[in-house]
Amino acid sequence: MSAGTEYHRVYAGEGRRILRGILAIVLLVVGFIGFAVLFQRLSEVVDAALFGRSGPSTPLRQAAGALGLAVLIPYSMLVQRVVYGVGARSLHSVAGRFRFGVLGRALLVFGPPLLIVVAAVALGGVDSVPWTTVDLVSFFVIGMLLTPLAAAGEEYGFRGLLFRVLGGWTRGARSGAIFGIVTTSVLFSLVHGTLDPFLLTSYLVLFSSMAIVTWRTGGLEVAVVLHGVYNVTALVLGTTLHVDIGAELATRGEAIGSWLNLAPSAALVVITAIVWWMTCKDGPARTPGTAG
Repeated sequence: MSAGTEYHRVYAGEGRRILRGILAIVLLVVGFIGFAVLFQRLSEVVDAALFGRSGPSTPLRQAAGALGLAVLIPYSMLVQRVVYGVGARSLHSVAGRFRFGVLGRALLVFGPPLLIVVAAVALGGVDSVPWTTVDLVSFFVIGMLLTPLAAAGEEYGFRGLLFRVLGGWTRGARSGAIFGIVTTSVLFSLVHGTLDPFLLTSYLVLFSSMAIVTWRTGGLEVAVVLHGVYNVTALVLGTTLHVDIGAELATRGEAIGSWLNLAPSAALVVITAIVWWMTCKDGPARTPGTAG
């Protein structure tokens, strides 16, 4: 990575590299869908053979969904290496490593308020499934261990690899950031399968925030924290309250949101504004020396 190169401009060269970028996007989509289907099918077979269970709401099915996303971390690094010849570790940050100090500070400062707001929304759910104690413990352990990795996998795939591909297609760094932020946020929001105005807006704000903080901090650590806290709180707390999370995700296209769904969005807007303000003096991190 050359000095002065922002995170999203690592793939930019003298040309636009459109065909190479399209190849990277195709590989990302294939991995995103392929790993999800693979782990889903394996979980269905094991669930039926060992436990005699079926349906979207089993601990093993939740673990499969999380693992299908978590594997995008090494997969995205591999795609970057093969397609662009860029070292795998640069996908963490402009420092070429995962900055645990940045992650720790973000978790301490932004984690608690986001957790409280998302929890308030989760408390509005309706009890619907009489989970057994074994199920509840299994969901909790799987959620705490694998859900953060699943959130990180989404970040490495979409705010990492895809953001870099799109960010390298424009002539300038600022236009690349705007194009990458808008495109990744819209596409990934639509992938979640709902056009309900409240739910779609909440996704747009969530993914826009992740992309903006990635650009401003020069790495994925803060985005991983925010996305991880968001998902862990919603999924783990929802399951603990006997909400059928698996069924809700499977029928997300039919869900009807409310103003309550935008409460986490408001918190994310404030957090994103704070990150922007904190990086306003020096601008987005561009080199290891400014990358935290």
